[in-house]
Amino acid sequence: MHRVFRNKTAIFLFVFPGMLLFALTFLAPIVLSGYYSLTDTLGPGTKVTMVGLDNYTNLLFHDSKFWLALRNAVLLGIGFIVIQHPICIFFAVLLDRIGGKAEKVFRTIFFIPCVISVVVISKMWLSLLDPTFGLVNKVLDVLGLDMLKHAWLGESSTALGSMLFILIWAGFGWGLLFYYAGVKGIPEDLYEAAQLDGASGLKLHWRITVPLLSPVITVQVTLAMITALKQMETVFLTTNGGPGDSTQFLAVYLYNKAFSASQYGYANAISILFIVVCLIATYLSNRLTRSDATEY
Repeated sequence: MHRVFRNKTAIFLFVFPGMLLFALTFLAPIVLSGYYSLTDTLGPGTKVTMVGLDNYTNLLFHDSKFWLALRNAVLLGIGFIVIQHPICIFFAVLLDRIGGKAEKVFRTIFFIPCVISVVVISKMWLSLLDPTFGLVNKVLDVLGLDMLKHAWLGESSTALGSMLFILIWAGFGWGLLFYYAGVKGIPEDLYEAAQLDGASGLKLHWRITVPLLSPVITVQVTLAMITALKQMETVFLTTNGGPGDSTQFLAVYLYNKAFSASQYGYANAISILFIVVCLIATYLSNRLTRSDATEY
């Protein structure tokens, strides 16, 4: 075996199939997309005219919708990190402390949204938030809170907040699963030792649970930013970026430009910037979470 791994030809033969597959399925589409981003083509089979960096110039300096979509994606990522993740950690610790059959039951209940089809989730929330027949407005009506009733997904003032709530709710189970696994991996002896030293309650978990979850937090923050940036299906099926452009996200904007507006070259420019933004977000989230982890 050692002789095989010292043989460069053997190493090449082992690595080449995987590298070829990677190049054909990942690198080649990116290169092709980069090429089309420099053109004004309307789609496959249409005339291709080189326009240089005009698409990028228009995107960065003249396209306010692109920046709105990016802002909404960043807000969603912040919502995941600031709202969803602390709640996930809280319930992960709570489930670990409950134990027994109740732990299994609640663990299953919390994960149910993750196994439901995106189409079903989208249609369910469209029904719940319907301004006329929706359960949310009906409950507010029964409670005498008529002033709080809205067309939640139909008004610019409430659409983005409602969409963020739906997406945070839909992804809650995955976040809980990761943090629950992390909490289960923390030795109970550490909690017992900390309690003997006088730590209890919130202080106990702040000093023990959170620092030891730092590797999980690093992964989760990175996944949260990537998920927020590439969010597509739920938004497309509920609001399609509306009303107006209040719930416009990068992936939805890219899709509409490519297949609704037939601006294929422009859409490819969006996709290239989309990749760059994802790489920057991943790098920053890793740097920030790693720097936080080294403080403990």
